Amino acid sequence: MENILGLLRIKILRGIKLAVRDTRSSDPYVIVRMGKQKLKTRVVKKNVNPEWNEELTLTISDPNLPIKLQVYDRDTFTRDDKMGDAEFDIKEFVDVLKMHLDNVPSGTVIKNVKPNRENCLAEESSIVWENGKVTQHMFLRLRNVECGEIELQLHWIEVPGSRCL
Repeated sequence: MENILGLLRIKILRGIKLAVRDTRSSDPYVIVRMGKQKLKTRVVKKNVNPEWNEELTLTISDPNLPIKLQVYDRDTFTRDDKMGDAEFDIKEFVDVLKMHLDNVPSGTVIKNVKPNRENCLAEESSIVWENGKVTQHMFLRLRNVECGEIELQLHWIEVPGSRCL
């Protein structure tokens, strides 16, 4: 616990227009990786617009490591098919956490992160102070695939005894 900054809760909301990998649909799931950590959503059967609404929690000790997402199509008798990947950084998110925002009105946009060649953002993503917490909502465009996006939200969880931001 000595090098932990806190926990990052990633809510994988949904997939949008994911690639078809079976006859007419896909059975998608998402793997989230950061360093040696690996988390996975459940499989949503026969759906290229799946809704997971699933929360995955990463332990953050180095905010400079990228978070990588891989989307796969579950297959029963063969290796699961790749349906694209994406990655994003949390450096700017963590920078906002270091600000003292207690007197800021709820719903205030603290920072806008713009899409560029270095990230997989499909559109501008706002880091917001909401109900006493820093949150970020984003749409990630999948790479190495013909189509698809993943919608997710980030929330920070303080850990008692963790190293201060």
